[in-house]
Amino acid sequence: MLVPLARAAAATCGGKAGALGALLRAGLPVPDGFVVPFAAYRAAARDLDPATAGDPGATRRAIEARPVDAAVAVALGRALAALGDPPVAVRSSAAGEDTGQASAAGQHESFLAVRGTGQVAGAVRACWASLLSPRAIAYQDGRHSGEAVMAVIVQRHLDAEVSGVMFTPARPGEATRIEASFGLGPSVVEGRVTPDAYRVAAGGTVTRTVAGKPTRLDRRGTGLVVSDVPARDRDRPALDDATATLLAGLGDRIAAVLGGPRDIEWAMAGGRAWILQARPVTAAPPPQPPPPPAGVQDAPAATLTGTPGSRGTVTGTARIVGGPGDFARVRAGDILVCPFTDPAWTPLLRLAAGVVTETGGVLSHAAIVAREHAIPAVLGVPGATSRLRDGTLVTLDGAAGTVTAHP
Repeated sequence: MLVPLARAAAATCGGKAGALGALLRAGLPVPDGFVVPFAAYRAAARDLDPATAGDPGATRRAIEARPVDAAVAVALGRALAALGDPPVAVRSSAAGEDTGQASAAGQHESFLAVRGTGQVAGAVRACWASLLSPRAIAYQDGRHSGEAVMAVIVQRHLDAEVSGVMFTPARPGEATRIEASFGLGPSVVEGRVTPDAYRVAAGGTVTRTVAGKPTRLDRRGTGLVVSDVPARDRDRPALDDATATLLAGLGDRIAAVLGGPRDIEWAMAGGRAWILQARPVTAAPPPQPPPPPAGVQDAPAATLTGTPGSRGTVTGTARIVGGPGDFARVRAGDILVCPFTDPAWTPLLRLAAGVVTETGGVLSHAAIVAREHAIPAVLGVPGATSRLRDGTLVTLDGAAGTVTAHP
């Protein structure tokens, strides 16, 4: 009924689980675990009230309200016991996720620090239900024509000291790009901090841009806690050059095993590097622009600078969005200006002509989805929501990393 992660295949367990299974079989460092395959979701959906058919919202609510099948619960208990009943990560692996055409970055649910059969079963059910969430449906519109079906990965939870994202080179001679911050990965992938950025050249040379990292996410028991990073450590590099080089080497091996450039989530825990996800790169980030030549003046006062996140230039109305309460104010063609974007904001990216965030890196979910929607994005612009006025006309250059307000 459950599939060991090392035997997972995309056809039965989704692209995310299939990739991790292939990496485990190749001897790469992936946390052990198992998969609740597509078949279990199909059985659960088949047993629902026929009245929910054709209504994604009703189907989602029915899945959320109904306990997992008793046989699945028993199998979960046995599989968790075989792992030693540790805290686990419970993560989606949908049929339309982690493909070469669509990443579905952050569109489905994942849960960290889950422990015990009952809690894991609830997280599995929530992953199933997230297949039919409004943000997932909005994202997948026109992207995935196959069956909508969800598998769920259950793996040992890692208490990461440092974590992040890595993009392997698309062409020979290009550098590996790595973003890193302290603590667990959601800080980086959800853009809640501006991470350190590393480039590891083909010859092994490492260059870095170190950011101030004021907060970190960690496990406390079966919960997650955001805490302040001590002031003396905020500007400390999250990685040394040797570790960045090690990660780049792992990235090369992963790309060779899986057959092409990969967007990789990784963690450093217990002195080891671990691979948590490896999906195709659906849209490459823009290159970092070179520094201005000596003697060239800084950008005008009306121009803000950040990290280039998605190519393109657009002029539109700045719409300051602090949270879901502001969503209704966004109109087609607006430039979304926000502290950060989490996956619930995905439907806005179908309306917005561009995105500006105060935190986040070029490898975050928001940047990936912006590139897939082919809209410009500039990330990590300090104080953007206060320095730009709502309703102001602005020009966004996603390749240069600039936002210019017009009088």
